[in-house]
Amino acid sequence: MAFHSLQYLGFLTRCSRASYPLYSVTSLSCSFSSSSVKNLDECKVLDELSDLLPIRHITLISNVSIPKSSPQNQFHISAAGHFVPPLEDKLRGVFLQKLKGKTAIENALTSSVTSTTELTLDVVAEVVNRGNLGGEAMATFFSWAIKQPNINVDLSTYHVILKALGRRKFFDFMLEKLQDMCAKGVSPTCETLGIVLDSFIRARRLSKAIEMFGKLEDFGVKADTDCFNMLLQCLCRRGHVGKANSLLNSMKEKIEFNSMTYNIVISGWAKLGKVSEMENLLKGMVEDGFSAENLTYGYLIEGLGRAGQIDDAVKIFKSMEKEGFMYHACVYNAMIGNYISVGDFDECKRYFEQMLSNDCPPNMDTYVRLISALLKARKVADALEMFDEMLCRGIVPSTGTVTSFIEPLCSYGPPHAAMIIYKNAKGAGCTISMSAYKLLLMRLSRFGKCGMLVKLWEEMQESGYTSDMEVYEYVINGLCNNGQLESATLVLEECLREGFCPSRLIFGKLSNKLLASNKTEHAYKLFLKIREARFAENAKKYWRANGWHF
Repeated sequence: MAFHSLQYLGFLTRCSRASYPLYSVTSLSCSFSSSSVKNLDECKVLDELSDLLPIRHITLISNVSIPKSSPQNQFHISAAGHFVPPLEDKLRGVFLQKLKGKTAIENALTSSVTSTTELTLDVVAEVVNRGNLGGEAMATFFSWAIKQPNINVDLSTYHVILKALGRRKFFDFMLEKLQDMCAKGVSPTCETLGIVLDSFIRARRLSKAIEMFGKLEDFGVKADTDCFNMLLQCLCRRGHVGKANSLLNSMKEKIEFNSMTYNIVISGWAKLGKVSEMENLLKGMVEDGFSAENLTYGYLIEGLGRAGQIDDAVKIFKSMEKEGFMYHACVYNAMIGNYISVGDFDECKRYFEQMLSNDCPPNMDTYVRLISALLKARKVADALEMFDEMLCRGIVPSTGTVTSFIEPLCSYGPPHAAMIIYKNAKGAGCTISMSAYKLLLMRLSRFGKCGMLVKLWEEMQESGYTSDMEVYEYVINGLCNNGQLESATLVLEECLREGFCPSRLIFGKLSNKLLASNKTEHAYKLFLKIREARFAENAKKYWRANGWHF
């Protein structure tokens, strides 16, 4: 019995070092030992702890749960006090148990998937993209995942693991999965090649990427023009334009080029403003029998603008008309971009009007350049007018584009203009991102626009998004700023029921306003609820820090 006492004294010391209330951890042990956990060894340990440690059992939080519809739910907390983590956390937690052998790991993974949870490709992506799993663990998990009936063995599935392994520089496992993909009859495409090559280039292993290109036939891919263009594109995207240029010169007699091959490298030099290199490539392009296209001239004009030679860019633009070129949107976009860089909006407007008069319809890039520049210069009225014109032409911006428009508007001035962008974009059928909703809620909260704040919150939930702690804090803060303390209290209580614990700043603000309104009893009851929620939050962090994901 002395041996057991020493063991539990060590356990108590570790608990005190972690700065967690002992009765909270023990109560979790007690409640957890009664839960339905399939790891028998863990249950036995927890049972012994609850029997031998004479510490009272309390319930941390009652009636706190998270809706099942929440896609990013945190720990569910039942009335009994035990936690039910989401599926991706349970699957990652299997590897924290340090099980020996692939069979034991696969059995534990299989037991983690219950009848109420479903393994999907999104869950697989969450497991491999988040957390700190090693390369071997990620490969083992993926090998188990593709054996499950809900996971299709196709390109999209393999792209998930290739991106995850390449992003974390687990190149040996990435190549192993690429070979496994070929062995299973899934043929790689140029997109697959781009993922693999970009992983090497991002890690500055250029020689390995070029070596990989030379061994494409080992993976069932022919090293043709499209694959070579993909390699050049990856190099130029990561700023290795010089290497791409030298590679183009060395492969002239080995691979057949097309105009896009030259345009990719010219675009790389254009972003750096290297005029002489662009001219040399243009000469080589003409010598190989390729004529300059609208895209080529667009890159030349952009490069001259970045080098500060806007007058030369105008001369090239005018020479195109003399040579009989039909202007394309990319050429006008380059000219507009040059004048945006020097802040000459009058010239931008002139080229935009000339573009319309020449029956050259503007594209998405045209409007994004103009609207973003106008918002940056705080010409909000012109930006809103341009945004309405874009929607009238049937050009529907993407989710990220709408967010990029809303973000600067939420950094200065009242939220009226940002709300106009939001309403018009939503009316045109655009999908509004969660980030955009949070930006709008934050701005409305700061200005105390409670009616608009609550309405926007409802629209966010109708769009399928669930409220997280940030959203609740914005709503509570907005209600406090407007003096609606009862409504703010109700929202905070809902936040606690959903399993979130607001920050001390937000709770302190509400508590101080309640005390200033002589609602001491109300503030004290709220304090008790917050204290219990913090106990649960600390215990949850302690369990997760120790890898107890059950």
